[in-house]
Amino acid sequence: MRISNFVKVLTCAAALQLGAGAAMADDVKNPWQIRVRLIDVAPDESSTTSIGGQANVDSSLVPELDISYFWTENWSTELILATSKHNVTATGTALGDLDLGHTWALPPTLLMQYHFNAENSVRPYLGAGVNYTFFYSSDPGDLTSINYDNGFGLAAQAGVDIDVNDDWFFNLDVKKLWLNTDVSINGGAVTADVDLDPWVFGIGFGRRF
Repeated sequence: MRISNFVKVLTCAAALQLGAGAAMADDVKNPWQIRVRLIDVAPDESSTTSIGGQANVDSSLVPELDISYFWTENWSTELILATSKHNVTATGTALGDLDLGHTWALPPTLLMQYHFNAENSVRPYLGAGVNYTFFYSSDPGDLTSINYDNGFGLAAQAGVDIDVNDDWFFNLDVKKLWLNTDVSINGGAVTADVDLDPWVFGIGFGRRF
């Protein structure tokens, strides 16, 4: 499915859920939820470059904040905010192994979620949605310049909330993001098409209000 079509489907689903949720809003005791996690952003990269070889992107351990709104006790919308720094190299190219410096990635992600066992102390959930990744503060390493194109991607999620007490809960979460960027090096003298496609493993705590 094309990204644009997926976004339209997700938007329609969110609108329908919003309508249903608005009618039931009075039944949700604590509609807002905030989680703070420590996440490991682990790219599962693949690439093609104009000089051959393979781009390599390292993992990054960073904090993450997410904010959720529950339209019903089972359905919610979650906005995830985190930014991570990644070192980039290229190996086996026609120019040998290259240090491509580092870049920061900011992929705000919006997910629709379904929560199982809403009334219980252990609540698994599944989510699906979209992200838009911004690349910034890129350092070219051994090169003169490097530029990463921003772009949309898809996201999938699974996790579980486990109550600690009446207010707080423990959270385990894993996400898969599909991220692609076109890379221009030294003003376009070298180009690369890189699929980052990171797994994001998280652990943290949350609270509903």
